[in-house]
Amino acid sequence: METKWLEDFVSLAETRSFSRSALLRHVTQPAFSRRIQALEAWAGTDLVDRSSYPTRLTLAGETLRCQAMDILQSLASAHAMLRGHPSTGEEVVDFAAPHTLAFTFFPAWITGLQCHFGEFKSSLTALNVHDAALRLVEGGCDVLITYHHPSQPLQLDPHRFEMVSLGGEVLAPFVKTSDQGAPLFNLPGESQAPVPYLAYSSGAYLGRVADYLVQGAKAAIHLNRVYETDMAESLKAMALEGHGVAFLPNSAVHKEVATHKLTRLRLANKEFALEATLEIRAYREKPQQFRPPTCRKEALWAYLMAQTLGTPTHLHSHMPALQSAQVDPAWTSLRC
Repeated sequence: METKWLEDFVSLAETRSFSRSALLRHVTQPAFSRRIQALEAWAGTDLVDRSSYPTRLTLAGETLRCQAMDILQSLASAHAMLRGHPSTGEEVVDFAAPHTLAFTFFPAWITGLQCHFGEFKSSLTALNVHDAALRLVEGGCDVLITYHHPSQPLQLDPHRFEMVSLGGEVLAPFVKTSDQGAPLFNLPGESQAPVPYLAYSSGAYLGRVADYLVQGAKAAIHLNRVYETDMAESLKAMALEGHGVAFLPNSAVHKEVATHKLTRLRLANKEFALEATLEIRAYREKPQQFRPPTCRKEALWAYLMAQTLGTPTHLHSHMPALQSAQVDPAWTSLRC
């Protein structure tokens, strides 16, 4: 039996909705249902009355719900105390981030952070956005660094997690520059001659934002999906070889644009910019009352909050990869 099954079950008991709980738990509804069924198999009895709507628990389910809440609370308390306990070695801050941010944003950001906050040991796990968020939810990292776009909000419980904004990033279409200095392909293309499209794999966060841009364009955009992957770096490599158009973060291609290897594409209709400004956010679980106030991780988070809330913002001068990003000033007051 896995503890996440109990967390799923408690969520279902609270929301009384499989779809709502699946969203809150950052899994698909079929996967969420399978985990509830696995818990029922472990318990040896039905825990959910599936003949009613909204969903309700069986008598056995109500009994387990009380026990599950006590078990999860005890585990959370023990986990928090252990993480706050003085260790024999130097404290390590564990980060999780999507692959693209791990390649483009994190190295320059951590350089600036250590320059002004001070040296500290860190580890970084690169995942897709979904798995990186799940790592935070399941206690596998101290800080999640991820994208946020209004069309694809990250459903993290604001009562459990807090957030600071670290800056912005622009996602736009790029294509190889020809020997004559012109784009190898142009948008919007034609129905009889669609533009070859280097796309993100189904479900990828940047792919969903790119789809939002294409579908929201005022003019029809004709694309032929010839390649897909969940890695922005792979899309960039394919674009550099002239295989098609790819939506890429500015920070991933600023060197190639500066050397005229890639060109950013714009629609002829100046009223619609085929771009999305993504906020880069840092999330962490809110501290428990018994976490030591002198903890290095607490000091780091306090520093990030101070930067976001308007005290001297040194960090951005150490992020050359984001110089072209457009940062909304309103973000400086955002907190979950």
